[in-house]
Amino acid sequence: MGILTACCIFTGALAQAADVTPLLTPKPEQSETQDGWTFSFAPYFWATSLSGDTAQFSLPAVHVDASFGDILENLDFAAMAAGEARYGRFSIIGDIEYSKLSVGGSTPFGILASDVSVRTETFSGLIGAGYSVLSDSSGYLDVVGGIKVWSVDTTISFSGGLLNGVNRSDSATWVDALAGLRGSYSLTSEVYVTGWGFVGAGSADVDWDVALALGYRFNERLSAIAGYRAVGVDYSNDGFVFDVVQQGPILTLELRF
Repeated sequence: MGILTACCIFTGALAQAADVTPLLTPKPEQSETQDGWTFSFAPYFWATSLSGDTAQFSLPAVHVDASFGDILENLDFAAMAAGEARYGRFSIIGDIEYSKLSVGGSTPFGILASDVSVRTETFSGLIGAGYSVLSDSSGYLDVVGGIKVWSVDTTISFSGGLLNGVNRSDSATWVDALAGLRGSYSLTSEVYVTGWGFVGAGSADVDWDVALALGYRFNERLSAIAGYRAVGVDYSNDGFVFDVVQQGPILTLELRF
């Protein structure tokens, strides 16, 4: 894998590995207090692939197509968690992802540098509020609006040769507004289907997020959720390009209290 291509791949990787969010939260059981607050917390895993175009350091845009295996091979650290607070028909949702990836390699001739390493740190955070337009004992349908913050920071370091000790960084942070629907419907007392669809814009030309999943309630406190999620964003500013789609299976254990 070339250094330039690797740099662009890891700039786009939002972890990896990723997001069954509060958006997947099933409707609280009827045995829970319905006139008070309910909460959920869900650390998650998202086996995402990455495809699209990225550009940094004023270099031409490069098309990337990285599998989850490519991302996992160079993943240093990743942390993802989501939560929800619900009161009656009202809800507040949050979701954060952080990843750190790095790749290194030697140059062909070693004149400018003998080795080059690229490190990318990526953060995304969503906070939103929802209202149930439909709600009964079988499930709910929420209208949701919120904001999503993205931050990508890439550092390229040279060792050996004429550029020994030189470090250069390129970064971008932006905010988008999103709106859409999320819902859950119980097929049985234990099994439910859930999903969401959001779309928006702001600093990015377009920002979207869709998912569909199947959940299983072990009890009123613990659920397992598995499904598929896809996220896309198209951001460009002053030579920094981040026009990518991430998609893959999602898996989480959700705690409710």
